[in-house]
Amino acid sequence: MIYVTFIICFIASLLLTPLVKKFAIKIGATDKPNARKVHEKIMPRLGGLAIFISFLIGFLILTPDSSYAWPILIGAFIIVITGVLDDMYELSALIKLTGQIAAAVVVITGGLYVEFINLPFDGVLQLGILGIPLTLLWIVGVTNAINLIDGLDGLASGVSSIVLLTITIIAAMKGDLFIVALASILLASNLGFLFFNFYPAKIFMGDTGALFLGYMISVISLLGFKSITLYSLLIPVVILAVPISDTLFAIIRRLVNKQPLSAPDKSHLHHCLLRLGFSHRTTVLIIYGISAIFSVSAILLTQATLWVSLFIVVFVILAVQLIAELVGLINGKYRPMLNFISKVTNITMAKMKS
Repeated sequence: MIYVTFIICFIASLLLTPLVKKFAIKIGATDKPNARKVHEKIMPRLGGLAIFISFLIGFLILTPDSSYAWPILIGAFIIVITGVLDDMYELSALIKLTGQIAAAVVVITGGLYVEFINLPFDGVLQLGILGIPLTLLWIVGVTNAINLIDGLDGLASGVSSIVLLTITIIAAMKGDLFIVALASILLASNLGFLFFNFYPAKIFMGDTGALFLGYMISVISLLGFKSITLYSLLIPVVILAVPISDTLFAIIRRLVNKQPLSAPDKSHLHHCLLRLGFSHRTTVLIIYGISAIFSVSAILLTQATLWVSLFIVVFVILAVQLIAELVGLINGKYRPMLNFISKVTNITMAKMKS
């Protein structure tokens, strides 16, 4: 049944996206070029509405049997309404944050929050009431992380697809059909939209799509690791390493520059790759590749022993650090390191040829 519903959601998204595009133009939900945007012409947004409706169709077909199902769906309605209003009227950051918190509170009230962490050697860390703010921070943080990487055609949609595919695989390996159902129908709905959103995009997902995808990914990933061990706590973080690291670096930049956290800038990873001379399409594909590497690491992490898991975590930390260095290099810092890496690469390639 899940396979059939997957196809239905994919086809629904393919059919709905052009209709949503016409609707967005009609009501004036468009994205105009400015100094912080990469596109050069007025584009319809609100594409996330097609993703949401397609997902809703799949949800109603499968009617997942879980006490969390309806709180998640109610929270999704709240987040989508917030996104639609923002795409139409450009809400303030505070109002958008309020909508995100309201959606998270609905989910937490429904009983979905991290209660304890299983420590190595049979220890248990009871989080108690602390689990509620930590869960709230996770949902709001991941929601905004997906929103922040929505800067190039197909970027947020593609990275979200890789994340959802990874979560589906891990859930299937664990036999968790509820997570498989939610992640797979959302993946199908997103892939149908990506057909119109990949470069050159015909429609943007807007905050409707970015907030909805971020919210759902945060909740679905939380479902899979509600009763977690210390090192499996890092699995959803590894899966979402690209948007999370990009968001953390953005926060640090704004704090250092004494700017509001909601202030826009052009120093995200995709901006840096564009400044390196990569094309729009190539930049997106490079970030897809990075995200895929983290996703494979996350899958290996679920099957590994504690020590192998620690090795994978160290690898991921080094990879994130490399991304940080890349951002710094492209922004004019650490030029000597760039020269050193270039020399090492050239020497290595010369030895391989010889």
